[in-house]
Amino acid sequence: MEKTSVGRIRWWKIALPVLLGLGFVAWMIARDFDPAIFRHVRFTPHALFFILLAFLFMVGRDLGYMIRIRLFSRGQLTWKQAFRVIMLWEFTSAVTPSAIGGTSVAVVFVHKEGIPVGRSAAIVMLTSFFDELYFAVIFPIVFFVIGGDRLFAGPLGHELMLFASIGYGLKLAYLLLLSYGLFFNPIGLKWLLTKLFSLPVLRRWRPGAVRAGRDIVRSAIEIRGYKPRFWIQSFAATFLSWSSRYLVANALFLGFFALSDHLLVFARQLAMWIMLLVAPTPGGSGFAEYLFTHFLNDVIPVETSLQVGTAAVIALLWRLVTYYPYLIMGALILPRWLGQSFGREARKTK
Repeated sequence: MEKTSVGRIRWWKIALPVLLGLGFVAWMIARDFDPAIFRHVRFTPHALFFILLAFLFMVGRDLGYMIRIRLFSRGQLTWKQAFRVIMLWEFTSAVTPSAIGGTSVAVVFVHKEGIPVGRSAAIVMLTSFFDELYFAVIFPIVFFVIGGDRLFAGPLGHELMLFASIGYGLKLAYLLLLSYGLFFNPIGLKWLLTKLFSLPVLRRWRPGAVRAGRDIVRSAIEIRGYKPRFWIQSFAATFLSWSSRYLVANALFLGFFALSDHLLVFARQLAMWIMLLVAPTPGGSGFAEYLFTHFLNDVIPVETSLQVGTAAVIALLWRLVTYYPYLIMGALILPRWLGQSFGREARKTK
């Protein structure tokens, strides 16, 4: 079997983020519990409709990803294969810290679907490029439209703005570095990464940096000659994917409350995702719920004393829609995929 971080499922890696997330929400609800919360959070047919709409937004999110990965593969991946790759990719992101994500093994997922290594690397690199491009373009727009004072309001505003600034800076630096390697000087970037990670402090990560440099060179060769239409379609699919994900919170709030500012909720979702880049826990569990509860509670039109507890309940629904389904799908798909992909290879070796 190839030496990758893909292996058999360790169930504690699924249980840990679930326990962290549910444990935090339970603690928040218990700490701020007031039966009056459930005067506002009631599961009426109206609420169930908007919860269903939230799930449909997540379908739009995955559909955008599938459209994009089929574009990147030039149609070589079928819809079924694209779905499988996205589910495995999201599952890996859900059980690893946010800063690591599923990108580290995504090349393996794509390659095992019959895509050559060079093109697999290009697909993953292009995915990272368009994801970071979305954040780099959209975040400044919503920041200046809404205003920093409103976007980062509340007692934790300064701390959250600092987190968002650090996350945005890291994403922008990565985007610029990746753009330089993909479009201008891939060999030079590979050399720079190799030298940088030869320093004593960074030497333990040198093999990964060397692989990344090699992938950038392969990707740069692969994407040469792509037409403008390709780049427009790819960004449109990226916009569909990420914007659909952020609209989930809007849908959930609408199930229970009359929101006065949908753009503010959308913008805070975007800022939250940037802040989650520094989360140390698998899938941001615990940290994501904390951010949601303390960053979005003031938009809820209830008494101030009920806002935090109410936000914790909505945070649980939000994670049930945006996070836990990927744990379930990955746990269902990964064992069979491992048997088909690596079992077939083992049989050929014999």
